[in-house]
Amino acid sequence: MIGISTPARPLIRLTLQRLEKAAPRMTRMVVAGPALAHWNAGPFTDTYVRIVFPRPGVAYPDDLDMSRIRTALPRAAWPRFRTYTVRSFDRAAAELSIDIFDHGCPGLTPSWLATLRRGDPVLLCDPRGRYRPRAEADWHLLAGDAVALPAIAVTLEAMAPGTRVTVLAEVGDAREEQPLPTAANAEIRWVHRSRGQSLTEAVRSLAFEPGVVQAFVHGEGGAMRGLRRFLLEERGVARALLSISGYWRRGLNDEQWRQVKATEADR
Repeated sequence: MIGISTPARPLIRLTLQRLEKAAPRMTRMVVAGPALAHWNAGPFTDTYVRIVFPRPGVAYPDDLDMSRIRTALPRAAWPRFRTYTVRSFDRAAAELSIDIFDHGCPGLTPSWLATLRRGDPVLLCDPRGRYRPRAEADWHLLAGDAVALPAIAVTLEAMAPGTRVTVLAEVGDAREEQPLPTAANAEIRWVHRSRGQSLTEAVRSLAFEPGVVQAFVHGEGGAMRGLRRFLLEERGVARALLSISGYWRRGLNDEQWRQVKATEADR
């Protein structure tokens, strides 16, 4: 996918309820609105949505139809999109929570969050997912950096009691650790970059248990490229039981990273 992704489903118009700190560098955005009465993102534990960022001063059609926008407006006027995992959905309260990690550099989302106030509009689109724990696996590997923590947390909450799972979670230091409640039989290992540790080395040095493993491995794009080959070729993880991708790429914004991925996919 290059540049802007076209919303494949109707625009979801919500309003901000509150912002919370899930960790020093993780902001939890809680949004609500009547549109959530029909929320149904399917059975996936890595459900994600695209936050829509209209360009200031540009008039768009009410439905934000990208085909019309592309025809009528220059590329510089097109809205921008950022993708985030849904951390939780409270149907009784009609509230949706999205955890947003701050990479520590200027960007579209951090600047927006700094100005966001209760009652401000939040536009979402294209809810979907790809991963869910499968019963045929004897054990599960969940590995990721801070950006993947929301999906890992949701997955752990959804796992049946006694499910065998190993979690490798890379964060800056102990302050960035978060509670990861689960009924599963889970071994949770925190990987601290402040100590010179890395997710790549943690996965490579892991002693794999016997039996069939299903793996969810997500994080920085450069690290994921090497881990994909390692898990498929050296550890023999079945391709159908491996969910792995680069959620982000060091030194690139979202549009640039999508262009790189599209170029690599065409090779």
